[in-house]
Amino acid sequence: MKFEKRTFKNGLRCVVAPMKDTEAVTLWALFGTGSKYETKKINGISHFLEHLFFKGTKSRPKPGQIWRELDRIGAQKNAFTSKEYTGYYVKAAAKHFDIGLDIVSDILIEPIFKKSEIEKERGVIFQEISMDEDNPQRQAYQLIEELMYGNQPAGWEIAGTPDTVKGISRDEIIKYKNSHYLASNAVVAVAGNIDPEAAFSKVERAFKNMPDGKKITKLKVKERQKNPKVKFKKKDVDQTHLRLALRAYDMYDERRYALQVLAIIFGGNMSSYLWREIREKSGLAYYVGASPDEATDTGYLLATAGVAHMNFLKTVKKIVEILKRIKTKGVTEREINFAKEFIRGSMALSFESTDEVAPFLASQELFYKKIMTPQEILAKIEKVKRSDIMGVVKDVFRREKVNLAAITPEENTADFEKILNTL
Repeated sequence: MKFEKRTFKNGLRCVVAPMKDTEAVTLWALFGTGSKYETKKINGISHFLEHLFFKGTKSRPKPGQIWRELDRIGAQKNAFTSKEYTGYYVKAAAKHFDIGLDIVSDILIEPIFKKSEIEKERGVIFQEISMDEDNPQRQAYQLIEELMYGNQPAGWEIAGTPDTVKGISRDEIIKYKNSHYLASNAVVAVAGNIDPEAAFSKVERAFKNMPDGKKITKLKVKERQKNPKVKFKKKDVDQTHLRLALRAYDMYDERRYALQVLAIIFGGNMSSYLWREIREKSGLAYYVGASPDEATDTGYLLATAGVAHMNFLKTVKKIVEILKRIKTKGVTEREINFAKEFIRGSMALSFESTDEVAPFLASQELFYKKIMTPQEILAKIEKVKRSDIMGVVKDVFRREKVNLAAITPEENTADFEKILNTL
């Protein structure tokens, strides 16, 4: 992967990756803000603001005008809010890069936040919250973090609640935008069929009026746990959606590379322990797997599955049995090499398209303030030894780090707590 990086006078960082074997170009604008930067009173404001950027600017004030201009060039476009970052992107034919850049910079620098549009979008967000409430798979992910982190930003809903969204004012929205949407808190990444010098020049000009300033810091996540924790959200669903999380490492911890290899062996593909034991041998689940989650000051290894209600307890037993087997017998060199080869192949495929390269570069620069190439990351993976993995197993596979959440009709947690206590 070839790329170049510049920092402009206002502090905005820009990364450009020329890719000649494509007719497309992808532009990402990534900001280091999200729901972890909120207070309880304005929980959901990061997500609300993300919506409102598309509701009109000084030069594009009409409702729907922004979407129509992007639709006219056949662009793919979207935005998203997470707990620690918020992103805006456009992917279009390379010849339409100027249009995409003009629109993205325009919505971020010159939004008008009309009161009437704020109220319309407030209603849209109420419907989005309702939609998410009706999605048990997504609800299960929220529930596990609610269980692990409790009443602090890391445990709150990204979209907020109907009550908090209802109370967010226009003045609070503008204040939040002015204190978080700063050039020094942003990275613009461009990947595709474009000349780097031309891209740098155009991006600098487009974002020259983005204000600079000091980024507001977030509260550090507090983690407290002495025993296994279990939390169920009772719902009349067709299957139980379970999430089992083991507290692990943040994105700056070097042990994350060993954890990534371990996650593949445990449940990261169709050759993993979870897939073989729970789906193939036992037929307990359609979807089952595991992956690491890494944030700036938290991290965990997460196992997921959707099972028949009557098989919920049996599945949790199976997962804990697998954890104990790895804990006592360890992993083999063959399994380690297999997992490393899987990671190599997956990374090679993921960087074939502009809409994978751009967010990779943007997030690397945003959080690490430097960019590790895929080759450098793979070199870290290659260095992982069995002793490194078993060190992670010893540290992470412990009863005082295990959490279980589920969307389910089940109410009795005692039997599940007993199983987790055997780890």
